[in-house]
Amino acid sequence: MKKRGITVGVIVLLLLFLQSLFLPFSVKAFEPKNDAEGKVPSDTSGINVDAKSAILLEPSTGVVIYEKNSHEKFAPASVTKIMTMLLTMEAVDSGKIKLSDKVTISEEAKKMGGSSMLLDTGEVRTVEELLKGIAIASGNDAAVAMSEYLGGSQANFVNMMNKRAQELGMKDTSFKNCTGLNADGHMTTAYDISIMSRELLKHPKILKYTGTYMETISEGRKSPIGLVNHNKLVRFFKGCDGLKTGFTDEAKYCISATAVKDNVRMLAIIMGAPTYKVRNKDASMLMNYGFSKFSAKKVVEKDSIVKKVPLNKKGDKFFLIKAADDLSIVVPRGDKCNITNRCLYKIDKKDKELKKGAYIGYAEYYVNGKYAGKVKVYCDRDVKLGGFFQNFKNDLKSIFDNSI
Repeated sequence: MKKRGITVGVIVLLLLFLQSLFLPFSVKAFEPKNDAEGKVPSDTSGINVDAKSAILLEPSTGVVIYEKNSHEKFAPASVTKIMTMLLTMEAVDSGKIKLSDKVTISEEAKKMGGSSMLLDTGEVRTVEELLKGIAIASGNDAAVAMSEYLGGSQANFVNMMNKRAQELGMKDTSFKNCTGLNADGHMTTAYDISIMSRELLKHPKILKYTGTYMETISEGRKSPIGLVNHNKLVRFFKGCDGLKTGFTDEAKYCISATAVKDNVRMLAIIMGAPTYKVRNKDASMLMNYGFSKFSAKKVVEKDSIVKKVPLNKKGDKFFLIKAADDLSIVVPRGDKCNITNRCLYKIDKKDKELKKGAYIGYAEYYVNGKYAGKVKVYCDRDVKLGGFFQNFKNDLKSIFDNSI
């Protein structure tokens, strides 16, 4: 009896496993951990960063290429606004707010010191215009106006910032405001900045603003608002399109800089540089070093076959899962890379058929076991699903009967 009980237990576990392969499930892409487990084994002895703290990453995988005091806490100045922009973009992309939404400027926002859009009390600006003011001109007034729109008050918004930081694993960060102006306890690290920067890069629309050098906003104003990007690398470093600079007497010169070259993106964080020239020099040097260590490799072309899915036991009836777009992933130059993929597709028992061209999931790609990117996939033909699930049911019954 004991032997039979063990056998039945094994069969049940096997059935549960098989069921998990075929029953409906939610498509959820694997996301790499924010602890950037991987590091590129390379000689960085020739790298001389003058700033107090720095880190260089390949942002799609989180692989750390170089770091200096990356977990040491410093005041971040206006680099803080990366979190302000992140919460805004998450609200936009989730449909909670729209870029066209109108925001009325409060007295609290108007009276902010430091960098400013020169907004007036009672003035009405769109969310998109405020995003431009934050991303390009580092407007403290724009940041406060945005915080009030999303959180009801800056204090509530700061709570949202800290909550999101904890969710992202930013263990050494404490926000006291949405602007980065000096405040007791307003601290973070280069490593934590890299985490929220990588998260912001998942909302590529923001690069439209952070990568703009000059902009003029004239709608509804007698005197147009002229915006000039505080990040001069946008103009002078080829491929640079973000993300945010910062400066206060306490923080000195900081930056979260990102650039793209030959389909490879680099992310460099600099904190505590003595001058803006040193800050820009350090960031440029690190990104160039990163580009020398990585290259892009195309792993799938649009409309190519990712997976063949049989519809019966013989396999003579099937449909093909195809890639909706091209996908290139970033790999270390000269290294032997084992590139694998995993196809996550959704077939719901409630659906009687799949339509040709319907998006049904993702194909994820890995380099040496580490997540590197994903692409949407679609069904290549109209497929009736009744037989598919019936065959699965019959297969389960046959396995159970033969085992017992």
